Amino acid sequence: MNAPAIELRPMLAADYAAVFALWSRTEGMGLGESDTEAAIATFLARNPGLSTVAVDAAGALVGAVLCGHDGRRGYLHHLAVDGACRGRGLGRRLVEACLAALEREGIAKCNIFVYREHAAGIGFWRHHGFGEVAWLTMQRPLSAAVRASATACGTSC
Repeated sequence: MNAPAIELRPMLAADYAAVFALWSRTEGMGLGESDTEAAIATFLARNPGLSTVAVDAAGALVGAVLCGHDGRRGYLHHLAVDGACRGRGLGRRLVEACLAALEREGIAKCNIFVYREHAAGIGFWRHHGFGEVAWLTMQRPLSAAVRASATACGTSC
């Protein structure tokens, strides 16, 4: 028996509630102050048509990834596939759709962010051609509230 068809389409600001629910139940996902509905809407508006969602035949959102660029480098954030839909190549399809969209925009390289301790995530990304780079990523929160939160948790959250 064939698995039901899953359609990929651009992520819309209206998808936020379903996307955030998926991200919230996905292991290894780091969510923070930059993941509010307003912040995601701004990201989508700055990067139109690049972020992608996967929707099953019943209309349920079962996968999502944020995709954008700064004019030089692409970035993927928050790749998530519903647990019931894993192992069917959906994560690969989402990534490939984003990479193709970045390439159409003239972007030559793409960066991702993955927690060092998230072995499954690292394995996925390595399997799909991503490798570690020689630089250290550093971050400084700009608002006092975010700096206080980062200090309280001992990292830059």
